[in-house]
Amino acid sequence: MSVRVLLVDDHAVMRAGFRMILDAEDDLVVVGEAGNGAEAVAAASALRPDVICMDVQMPGMDGLEATRRIVADPDSTAAVVVVTTFDRDDYLFQALQAGASGFLLKNAGPEKLVTAVRVAAAGDGLLAPAVTKRVIERFAASAHPDEPALAEPSPAAALLTEREAEVLRLLADARSNAEIAAALYIGEATVKTHVSNVLQKLGARDRVAAVVYAHRHGLT
Repeated sequence: MSVRVLLVDDHAVMRAGFRMILDAEDDLVVVGEAGNGAEAVAAASALRPDVICMDVQMPGMDGLEATRRIVADPDSTAAVVVVTTFDRDDYLFQALQAGASGFLLKNAGPEKLVTAVRVAAAGDGLLAPAVTKRVIERFAASAHPDEPALAEPSPAAALLTEREAEVLRLLADARSNAEIAAALYIGEATVKTHVSNVLQKLGARDRVAAVVYAHRHGLT
């Protein structure tokens, strides 16, 4: 089945360009567009896309607030990839807080946009290793300034097997599936199974959320 994509950007030309790129792929289909955050929330509810490409700066409700509302909707299973012109840590930081599964610059190129959508649809987070380590660690430590990172693992962490805990620690070290497989001397298919189990047991939407969880609960 095709990955259903919702495009959110206040510039119609940008949406048209993204649509042309994504609709050219056999496994991707753009099911709707929105010009601001409020329209995005309504479209996400009505269309139930698999992935939402979300701009940040838009009139009215911005993309960060729209992401928060969409992720908070218990009926939504959409992964949000923030696509912005601005290479700013504060936007990336806030996007992760809001629940985004990825962060991409608009000038990254067509291939990276297509990859971002596919990666998000597969339940993986799209962040470069250097960005993952720098920003997620910051998020884990100070997402809530009055709430310090926890020193003890939560009860959910106790559900993990020893091998799943190893996989989570390697995820938190920004390792790819291939790198995890090499480190643990197992196949990539086995790694994917372990990652899926980790997400399910932690109640995490995707790898990014699992990494944040690991940092905040002292599992790294």
